[in-house]
Amino acid sequence: QVQLVESGGGLVQAGGSLRLSCAASGRTTSNYVMGWFRQAPGKEREFVARITWSTGSTYYAGSVEGRFTISRDNAKNTVYLQMNSLKPEDTAVYYCAGRTIWVTDYDAWGQGTQVTVSS
Repeated sequence: QVQLVESGGGLVQAGGSLRLSCAASGRTTSNYVMGWFRQAPGKEREFVARITWSTGSTYYAGSVEGRFTISRDNAKNTVYLQMNSLKPEDTAVYYCAGRTIWVTDYDAWGQGTQVTVSS
């Protein structure tokens, strides 16, 4: 069982930056993918970015590519989401999630952290 705990959310003005962290504990392995998702009020949850533990390969949603960067620190078992040039439409609850490389559905989720971008 993998446990995920997010931190780093908050209130920021448009154009500002925030860094989210996701600490993983439990049965994580190198054959693992960590992702960030977000859900705005009244909207469905959407994919933001993912990273593969073993290779460091990344993938981004088009809406955040070039502004957000996902990274990992293997020694700390932590994944980060650096968010720059934030826009009001980035306002959402951000969730960290995990899955093995052999499946497509994420089966470990954090509790979420609120990000609010004011205009």
